[in-house]
Amino acid sequence: MRYIHRILSLSLAYAVLDGRLSRNPAAGVPLPRAKAKPRVFLTHAEVGRLASECGDYAVLINALGYTGMRWGEAVALQVEDVDLLRRRIRVTRAMAEVRGKAIIGTPKDHERRDVPVPAFLVDDLAELVAGRSPAELVFPSPKGSILRNGNFRRNVFDAAAQRAGLGGITPHGLRHTAASLAIQAGATVVVVSRMLGHSSAKVTLDVYAHLFADDLDTVADRLHEARARASADQMRTSRPMIFAEDRFAGGQHAV
Repeated sequence: MRYIHRILSLSLAYAVLDGRLSRNPAAGVPLPRAKAKPRVFLTHAEVGRLASECGDYAVLINALGYTGMRWGEAVALQVEDVDLLRRRIRVTRAMAEVRGKAIIGTPKDHERRDVPVPAFLVDDLAELVAGRSPAELVFPSPKGSILRNGNFRRNVFDAAAQRAGLGGITPHGLRHTAASLAIQAGATVVVVSRMLGHSSAKVTLDVYAHLFADDLDTVADRLHEARARASADQMRTSRPMIFAEDRFAGGQHAV
């Protein structure tokens, strides 16, 4: 319903710009509240189990679960986009399925970015791309073409997730796991936002604010520790010092 309204509203907005309509009748129409889809956040062990069950696509699973790339970004990745020395992946392209066809374009919001790669994944990627040309796909289909989400889920992913005992997870949904694991590792809102390619940190907070809740306790603990250290330092520096001449002046002589 909301999607249909959005498409209609955009079409009518163009009609207004073109002078065919005086106003957009779809603007301001009250819509039913959107229901948020439940998000699944896997642990390190669960990502490892899922990757193992996916066999030849284990590196792809780890890449999705630890870099936060969207599905369309990962499958459009080329060998030349993987910088093993800097431990970075350059996200410059994305695949979108339009009327059953795979179309390569820019990432969402046209936001090109670098994403960090954990050291263990660097080794796996190095082995995967060894000897391949710069323009080749990093994660191709068995036929060497773009890996389609529907085919991957039907032929590999869904059965692997079931064998791993993981329900409700999708390839694209591993992006939420990447955000969760990064936050657990101490990443800030800004860093997570950059990693995921969000348009702003506000978008990140809108989705993952609850994952940062524990930071409140962490901040409070660190403030307490900092105050304790400051108090200890103040006591050491404010303690009166007695010099030798002071002792002599008070009638105390060295023996």
